[in-house]
Amino acid sequence: MRPVSIIGAPTDIGASSRGASMGPEALRVAGIVQAVSRYGCAVRDCGDVAGPANPWSVAVEGYRHLPEVVAWNRAVHAATYAELAAGRLPMMLGGDHSLAVGTISAVARHCREQGKKLRVLWFDAHADFNTAAMTPTGNIHGMPLACLCGHGPRELVALGGAVPAIAAADIRQIGIRSVDEGEKRFLREAGVKVFDMRYIDEIGMRRTLELALAELDADTHLHASLDVDFLDPEIAPGVGTTVRGGPTYREAQLCMEMVADTGLLASLDIVELNPALDHRNMTAELAVDLVESLFGKSTLLRLRTP
Repeated sequence: MRPVSIIGAPTDIGASSRGASMGPEALRVAGIVQAVSRYGCAVRDCGDVAGPANPWSVAVEGYRHLPEVVAWNRAVHAATYAELAAGRLPMMLGGDHSLAVGTISAVARHCREQGKKLRVLWFDAHADFNTAAMTPTGNIHGMPLACLCGHGPRELVALGGAVPAIAAADIRQIGIRSVDEGEKRFLREAGVKVFDMRYIDEIGMRRTLELALAELDADTHLHASLDVDFLDPEIAPGVGTTVRGGPTYREAQLCMEMVADTGLLASLDIVELNPALDHRNMTAELAVDLVESLFGKSTLLRLRTP
């Protein structure tokens, strides 16, 4: 039985709209614990980490709610690292995507200690590579990857003990279709591999995932960070920052099934689910469906990729 630990982080502290704080409970209501348990996993729900309330204030020096974002990420980091150290697969239920600083910095710390390589799959409509100097809003859910790559406030950049926490070469972004002007240049300068929707349209989702998963081996820790707005809003309306033209249901399922085929998934984020904007919890149920595929659900029995 594969040991899996669910960690809730009920906050919208880094987001542009309220409601993502209800995401963890919506995923539990949609049956995420039972769904993962069906696929050879011993699931432990660790409950929710705690942090400060959302002050809903304006940006200060380019950041909204920085002290509160730092507090939540410290809690997420500690919880994620503890489960990794215990030999378990942590699954963080957000909350907004700023929380990925906490999870991925913990994963990177664990990989350094274990001598493992890291690959981060970032499924998202947005690049999340902004800085205080470039952001049009100050919302930190648009900055987590930049922080993890060493560009951001010291409190977040150094959270995992090493600066940067990860290298740009560790990242594969998939499904991107909304990038601010400054981010476009910064992503290219940093060398992040971005498979945007035009790229996917041109070569197909299967080939995209083959490239995103290339050169993995048994010494690789594979982390998936799934922002629900990765999906087309026609099938996933329950997010605060919808962008038209995202992957279809089958394209998204193919992504998850191909990740599962590697047998290397070792940690996971599910973020930006906003039940206040959803219809009868349909987005949460779709997210749970995708997670089932990440853990091995398929139409037929298939061999894992060597």
